[in-house]
Amino acid sequence: MKIAIGNDHAAVEMKKEIQAYLTELGHEVVNYGTDTTESCNYPEYGEKVGRAVAAGEVDCGVLICGTGVGISIAANKVKGVRAAVCSDVTTAHLVKEHNNANIIAFGARIVGIEKAKDIVKAYLDAEYQGGRHQKRIDMIHEIENR
Repeated sequence: MKIAIGNDHAAVEMKKEIQAYLTELGHEVVNYGTDTTESCNYPEYGEKVGRAVAAGEVDCGVLICGTGVGISIAANKVKGVRAAVCSDVTTAHLVKEHNNANIIAFGARIVGIEKAKDIVKAYLDAEYQGGRHQKRIDMIHEIENR
């Protein structure tokens, strides 16, 4: 799988570890984030990953900032993106199974590296269930198009 990763200055070290973990799992990782701890603007990186996902350049995305919230809000402004903040494994697999999230986000200041790895693995191992959930995804697309 080809996975985009993006981050701001608060998440440089965690991004590097998650990137290495994804590579160990056999995925190709495309880095859209910063590699410096110098203060930067998370919306830029959320948008870059969001656009890559929406354009089909990658299969999905992982975003990391201090909390995961700001960078996911930015990504969600891109049409076709369904980015979800996940601070636990249950949420990580449910956002894929029920919401067909194409980007997950978490906070480097909220979860530790082992929890972050567990979140990523749970998300990647989950499969969209479709069925009754598709109607809701369709409703989200309708909102986007209004």
